[in-house]
Amino acid sequence: MSSPESAFSSLFKEIDGLKEHFITRLSKAVSIPSVSSDLTLRPKVVEMAHFLKSELTALGAAVELRELGPQPDAPDTQLPPIVLARYGVDTSKRTILVYGHYDVQPALIEDGWATEPFELVQKDDKMYGRGSTDDKGPVMGWINSIEAHQKAGIEFPVNLIMCFEGMEEYGSEGLDDLIFAEKDKFFKDADAVCISDNYWLGTTKPVLTYGLRGCSYYSVTVEGPAADLHSGVFGGMVSEPMIDLVHILSGLVSPDGKILVPGLMDLVAPVTEEESKTYDTIEYEMNDLYAATGAKTNLHDDVKRTLMARWRYPTLSLHGVEGAFSAPGAKTVIPAKVTGKFSIRTVPDMQPHDVDELVFAHVNDLFTKLGSKNKMEIKLLHDGKWWLSSPSHWNFEAAKKATKTVWGVDPDLTREGGSIPVTLSFEQATGKNVLLLPVGRGDDGAHSINEKLDISNYIEGVKTLSAYLHYVAVEKME
Repeated sequence: MSSPESAFSSLFKEIDGLKEHFITRLSKAVSIPSVSSDLTLRPKVVEMAHFLKSELTALGAAVELRELGPQPDAPDTQLPPIVLARYGVDTSKRTILVYGHYDVQPALIEDGWATEPFELVQKDDKMYGRGSTDDKGPVMGWINSIEAHQKAGIEFPVNLIMCFEGMEEYGSEGLDDLIFAEKDKFFKDADAVCISDNYWLGTTKPVLTYGLRGCSYYSVTVEGPAADLHSGVFGGMVSEPMIDLVHILSGLVSPDGKILVPGLMDLVAPVTEEESKTYDTIEYEMNDLYAATGAKTNLHDDVKRTLMARWRYPTLSLHGVEGAFSAPGAKTVIPAKVTGKFSIRTVPDMQPHDVDELVFAHVNDLFTKLGSKNKMEIKLLHDGKWWLSSPSHWNFEAAKKATKTVWGVDPDLTREGGSIPVTLSFEQATGKNVLLLPVGRGDDGAHSINEKLDISNYIEGVKTLSAYLHYVAVEKME
């Protein structure tokens, strides 16, 4: 078998020549407002699925739109289909399973966008538009790779299985059931999994991601009087739910970020000396944090502690209060019932049920100490476990070589503070190594206004994904 590098010169030249065509493809995708959380736009989400099917079918892929049935919380609405596609059936080649999503977050010009969110606008070598980096750009990257190989006359190095969903931004309803149902069917031939749905740590150096934190999300409800009361009449006469809730929430985390739930940190796997050293070479500066947040409100003054707080240790965040007065102006009301929301980002070796036990016990203890006559209830709204892969696996080695070939540097090996539950689902279902290979940069603004994808990341990303597949084809399997 010839070396992967022998194909790169003509392949990369072809990718450069197809630049405007690839940008046009992404522009068409961005123009479809496939907002999964907006039921009025559900037809547009379905339209996006059909767009993907059309693009892939035209390139010779076998494509199926797998219907998932009604949406659980809106039974009169059908879930958008999952796009299942296969390109290549050569049993002598490795098979790589790739995942992405074609739905996007809501976006309105009045939110503060400088351009129309569902038009791909080029400015200063960047492409602005909702979904450009999350996740339509990377999804188009796989399609672009297939086309580039065809037009360059280069044999595609692997069999490619594609799984693109339309509900990622709204909880991935139906995805897990499909993954486990198809683990011995559509996905059975997969030798490894690659997901491009995250970003570089900063703006200048590529990364490969091998770990994600989990997320346990809770609500605390305090209920007292039968209806809202006038504070001038009843203030000082009744136990106020809002006061109870504020005391409970303040007992969960300190202003310096320390989690106040007893025993929680005892669940965390200790940091080894070898792991600690990996942070010393990661390219990141405190200015990257300042730029990303728009303020110098950092809890830590050095990079290592900042990064470890981002992905190595658990954090507890308060998210909001439901039922309290929040409109402009003054309203002297005592709310009868309020609900606070908070989450804990979990890490190895925290098990969700152990976290729940400690959180429930602590919240109940905080409420008991108040001596309140109100009623309190704590609930787990949802949870997702952390994920940790092996960055020395041949799947990662192929991605390292591809990154070095295209970008000229060895990628940083990083973990992430957020959660992508599908990584763990694919790992558990297939038993194969899962790699996170990001295309976009850390300043792309996914989920935010003015989301963008640098043109260089998009085009060089196609090269990286393509080179990865070539290295995968020959990388020694261990």
